[in-house]
Amino acid sequence: MANRFGVKLQSRLPNLAGIYLFSTPITCTNSVQCCSKAQTRIVGKRRAIRCRNIHRRVVLGIGVSLWSQFMSMAGNVGAKSFVASARQKGAIEQVLKNVEWPEQFPLKDEDFQRFDESSDTLFYEMPRFVTHIDDQAIAALTKYYSEVLPSSNTPGVAVLDMCSSWVSHYPAGFKQERIVGMGMNEEELKRNTVLTEYVVQDLNNNPKLPFGDNTFDVITNVVSVDYLTKPLDVFKEMSRVLKPGGLAIMSFSNRCFWTKAISIWTSTGDADHVMIVGSYFHYAGGFEPPQAVDISPNPGRSDPMYIVYSRKIATA
Repeated sequence: MANRFGVKLQSRLPNLAGIYLFSTPITCTNSVQCCSKAQTRIVGKRRAIRCRNIHRRVVLGIGVSLWSQFMSMAGNVGAKSFVASARQKGAIEQVLKNVEWPEQFPLKDEDFQRFDESSDTLFYEMPRFVTHIDDQAIAALTKYYSEVLPSSNTPGVAVLDMCSSWVSHYPAGFKQERIVGMGMNEEELKRNTVLTEYVVQDLNNNPKLPFGDNTFDVITNVVSVDYLTKPLDVFKEMSRVLKPGGLAIMSFSNRCFWTKAISIWTSTGDADHVMIVGSYFHYAGGFEPPQAVDISPNPGRSDPMYIVYSRKIATA
């Protein structure tokens, strides 16, 4: 049976009225106190706050109500809530199977607002030489990359690491003729030894990618897709600069700078996030049907890690 733009979720979103009660952990990677009764732990060099059962005001638009309607349509998972089943390893991978997408992109401008609408350039002005997912999640992502990226030093291969920083999490010794990092902080990009060049650009201010058509074989984006306020513009640009058949890999967890993440992201859960990213690929055009992979290394005991990927249509 086709999945009519989603799966059966708990009918909670229409009743938000601007307030969302998180029933699953949402983790903040900034130093803002984002919850009461927070559990705090040190991960590497960063201070992370794991929040449980927190009430937080978020900016919600019309789109989130539409989203709940689509996501509550009966899909191919029976009567059980997909939110519950998505916690089981492998269930996330079913989210994008046989989706019947609506004709129009269902999200509205309001769904891409953030709690903090101040300048992103100012927010990222100071370098952060930290990692934003734990070591097990990083290892899982690196292993995934080792399985899907072109072999090192493949002639003519060009890679774009979008929303890059001081580390790209590629396999050790990974090299290509051209690896471009695009990010917000020059000091972080300078520290990234895998890059052959870098570009400092705020994609929320200017989503136009400064590259020619059919330039890259692979585009990667690690735990940053949730910050894009103009995702369709960015994904259209990704399609333009990818070579026909080129691969785009979006990876994400449940960690974020919550004040800078878009409201539709902070008001929904992991399964919804997979659908949201899949919708970007679909409505941008020029991509094959997106697919999801759950590479979470140790569910419930380490950071979850999800992949949504697609290839540029070979004839596009």
